[in-house]
Amino acid sequence: MRGLEVIVVILAAVLAMTWLARRLRWNEPVLLVAGGCLIGLTPEFRTLVLPPPVVLLLFLPPLLYWESLTTSLREIRTNLRGIVLLATGLVLATAAAVAGVGHALGLSWPLAFVLGAVVAPTDAIAVQAVARLLPRRIQTILRAESLINDGTALALYAVVVGVAVQGQAVTWSGTAVRFLLAYAGGVAIGAACAAVVVALRRRLRDRVLESALAVLTPFATYLPAQVLGVSGVLAVVTCGLILSQAGPKVISAGARVQITDFWEVSTFILNSALFVLVGIQTPAIVSAISSVSLGHAVVTALLVGGVVIATRLLWLYSVPYLLRALDRRPVQRTLRSGARERFPVAWSGVRGAVSLAAALGVPTTTAAGRPLGGHGLLVFTAVAVILVTLVVQGTTMPAVIRWAGLRGDPDETTEERRAHRQIVNAALEVLPDYADRLDTPPETTDAILSELRQYAAEDAGPPDTGPGVRTGLELRRTLIGVERSALIRLRDQRIIDDIVLRRLQSVLDSEEIRIELALRAFTGRPPSPPAGGTADPRGRAPGE
Repeated sequence: MRGLEVIVVILAAVLAMTWLARRLRWNEPVLLVAGGCLIGLTPEFRTLVLPPPVVLLLFLPPLLYWESLTTSLREIRTNLRGIVLLATGLVLATAAAVAGVGHALGLSWPLAFVLGAVVAPTDAIAVQAVARLLPRRIQTILRAESLINDGTALALYAVVVGVAVQGQAVTWSGTAVRFLLAYAGGVAIGAACAAVVVALRRRLRDRVLESALAVLTPFATYLPAQVLGVSGVLAVVTCGLILSQAGPKVISAGARVQITDFWEVSTFILNSALFVLVGIQTPAIVSAISSVSLGHAVVTALLVGGVVIATRLLWLYSVPYLLRALDRRPVQRTLRSGARERFPVAWSGVRGAVSLAAALGVPTTTAAGRPLGGHGLLVFTAVAVILVTLVVQGTTMPAVIRWAGLRGDPDETTEERRAHRQIVNAALEVLPDYADRLDTPPETTDAILSELRQYAAEDAGPPDTGPGVRTGLELRRTLIGVERSALIRLRDQRIIDDIVLRRLQSVLDSEEIRIELALRAFTGRPPSPPAGGTADPRGRAPGE
C-alpha cells in the first residue's frame, strides 16, 4: 500500500477504536492494539514494516516532550531518589532477570541480554493511559520513571547489541563510561537547546512562529543528541522540563493556547497510532518465527512477561524497606507509603512502542554476515510482553486503584484555591496605581474592583470588564499580567505545583485573549501582548 493510504487507514482506525472504547468504557490501548491486529491480518498490510527510526525519531521526541512539559517538576524533585532507583536500578535488574530466563529457554547470553534491554523500560505513553486515575504524586513518579528509563534501557541496548552482532568485548569500566556519557551528554544538549529556545521566545511575538518553534523543538533536540551518540531521550526530557519552568514567563497567552491545543491533538493521534501500529505488526511477527515452534515461543513470551511483572513487584516490595532502614530522616518518613498504597505503582509497569522499536531495530545478521539465531523469537517475545502488560495490567488498573483505596489529591484543590485568592489579591493591590496610569474612569475602576473582590471571595469565574470601554479593557488586561506574575512566583517558591499553575494559567490566558479580541474593535488590530508574566504596560515586571 502507498504511504497516504496507510496513514488514512491508521487514522480511521484510531478514531473508530477510540470512539468504541469510550462508548463501551473499555481500555483504549488494548482496543487500539486489537484493531491493529485485525488490520494486520488483511493482505494489504501483511508486508507493512515499521522501521525503528520512524518510532525513535518521528514518534518518540514529540510524545516525550509533551509528557515532560506537562509533568510536575516539584514532585520530581521531592521523589527524585525513588524515581532514579526505578529508572536505573529497576531497569538493570529487569534486564538481568529476563536475560537469565531467556538464556535458560535457549537464547545465547548476548541475545538474552538484548531481550532484557528491550523489555526493561516502561512506556511513557502506555503508563499515562493506565495511570490517569492515580493521585498526582504517584502519576508524577510513574511518568518521570518512564521518561528517564528509556535512556537507561537504550544505553544498555546499544552495548549488548554491539556484543551480540559485532562481538565487541564488554568491560565494566567501558560500560560505565558509556552510560555516564549517554546521560551527561543528553542532559547537556537538552539544557543547551532549552536555553536557545528561551532566547528565541523572548524575541518572538508572532503566534504562528512561536507555534512552529514549539513543533521544531523536540526534533531539534533529539537529533543532535543521537548524532553525537548520547541519549536523545534524556535530551528531550531535560529540554521539556526546563521549558515547563521558563515557558510561562516567555510565551504569550495566545501562542500558549494555540500550542497547547496543537500538542493535545497531535499527541493523541501519535499515541493512538503507535498502539494501532503495534497491532498491525503482530501477525507478521508471529508468522516470521522459524527457529522454534509457536508453542515454545508462546511459553517463552509468557514466562518473560511474568518475570517482567514479578521483578517490578519484588523490587518495590524490597528496596523501599531497605532504604527505610538506612535513611531515617524525618523528611523521608513523610514520603513513605504502605504496602497496599504501593501496589498500583508496582502494577503500572506497562511496556509499549519503545520496546517494539528496539526489538525491530535488532539486526537480523551478525557483522560476519551470519544469521542472528533467535532473532524472530526475540521480536515475538517483545511484542507479546507489550500485549501481556497492556491486557493484564492495563485492564485491571481501575480495580487495583479501588482496592488500594487511592483517592484524588486533596492538596491540589487546596493549592488551586490558595493560588486563586493570592493572584486576585495581587491584582487588587496594584489596581489603583494602574487605573491612574491609564486614566481609567472611576466607574470602570469601581466595577472591576467590585468584581475582583467577588472573584476572590466566591471562587467565581473570571470577572467581566465592567462597562467595557477601552480603558477598562486595558486595565483588566494589565491586571491579568499582575495575576500571572503572582502565579509564577507561587510556583517558583514551590507553594503550588506546576499542574495547578497550568490550570489557572489557562483561565488567565482565555481571559486575555477575550480582551484582546474586544480591544481589536477599538484599534483595528490586537495590541502586542505582554511577554509571560510582564504586568506593566511599559514593559516592566512587577517589583522592578
